Amino acid sequence: MGSRKVFISHSAKDSEWARSFAEALKQRGVSVWFDEFDVQPGESWREALEAGLRDSDVLVTLLDAEPSSKPYLFFELGAAIGMGKRVVSIVPKGMDPGVLPLDIRRRRYLVRDTPEQTAEELSNTLQAA
Repeated sequence: MGSRKVFISHSAKDSEWARSFAEALKQRGVSVWFDEFDVQPGESWREALEAGLRDSDVLVTLLDAEPSSKPYLFFELGAAIGMGKRVVSIVPKGMDPGVLPLDIRRRRYLVRDTPEQTAEELSNTLQAA
């Protein structure tokens, strides 16, 4: 897998699934930036997000039926694309792709399963790249 680092973006309501997903990726040897692990008390969220994105190779964004529920989604997506990062979205099963932001629809995304199965699929994809 090399030195690739994955930045995990999620909404507050996805925190539990995202934490399990981050831990499953780490168990597979993937280097992960995850807010609960990497943002220190008193640290600026925006500065921490920017630093995390800069130091990462891949932005993984967990989406739900309402992408607007993630206030930092477009900031993170724009920053990642502007920095030439790979962007992988994880969407719920049965989600209508028409509701996804255009920059996400234009990329192959993963369909959410259990955190462990989704981590396995992502880590396999990253190893093949």
